[in-house]
Amino acid sequence: MKNQVKNDEIRQAVREQYSKVAEGDACGCNPSSCCGTSETSVESISQTMGYSEHETGSVPTGANLGLGCGNPQAIANLKAGETVLDLGSGAGFDCFLASKQVGNEGHVIGVDMTPTMISKARINAEKGHYGNTEFRLGEIENLPVADNSVDVIISNCVINLSPDKEKVFKECYRALKTGGRLAISDVVAFAVLPDEIRNDLALFTGCMAGASLITEIKEMLGAAGFKQIRVTPKDESKKFISDWAPGTKVTDYVVSANIEAVKLPQSCCSPSNGCC
Repeated sequence: MKNQVKNDEIRQAVREQYSKVAEGDACGCNPSSCCGTSETSVESISQTMGYSEHETGSVPTGANLGLGCGNPQAIANLKAGETVLDLGSGAGFDCFLASKQVGNEGHVIGVDMTPTMISKARINAEKGHYGNTEFRLGEIENLPVADNSVDVIISNCVINLSPDKEKVFKECYRALKTGGRLAISDVVAFAVLPDEIRNDLALFTGCMAGASLITEIKEMLGAAGFKQIRVTPKDESKKFISDWAPGTKVTDYVVSANIEAVKLPQSCCSPSNGCC
């Protein structure tokens, strides 16, 4: 019961923080996205994380909030006609980029637990005429999608905010079709976080204190049923992560990484064929 109360407190803190971000009253993971100098634009921030100038300039104004820690589009390999699910879709940035890749025959679903973000994303979708994109209110630990219904799950620096990542990955496995894949950019830990970082709620809502060890992420993905699991740290990300918590040694413990995995057919995973 105590753990459940703590988890609910964390979720509420994250929800309140990102409601303020949606309303322009607070920063998310990256303080520069709202508290930087006038020379710092959300477009330039996103470009340091791996988005192209074309990508940052191709979405409605207000869709890109300068959040995230990478570019899941770069590893998703999206195809026309696919159904894409974005965990923690915010104001819709990644959903709108995915929308163009999957085309009119495809479908994009954004899930966010913050009502103000959902409203903002829906307004942006209408503004940009994204007819193949929808946004649903929900928690990533309890995804509002049917079993075996999506081809690809993307997410950008959101799963670290969940106090129950094991359930998130189980939900991802449930929602994916056989052959479906994860393409996630997230903050992960390569060393055990000290208590002063782990217990700092501001660093949790800032996408750092909730990071799980790389070994733990692989174990959770495997326990959920995923195969072909890859977690690829990006050391260059330490440069911008250091700006998230000036004066701390957080980059001694965390880094941004690409997280990839596949939901393979059960028959593929028999010991005899060795394909897994």
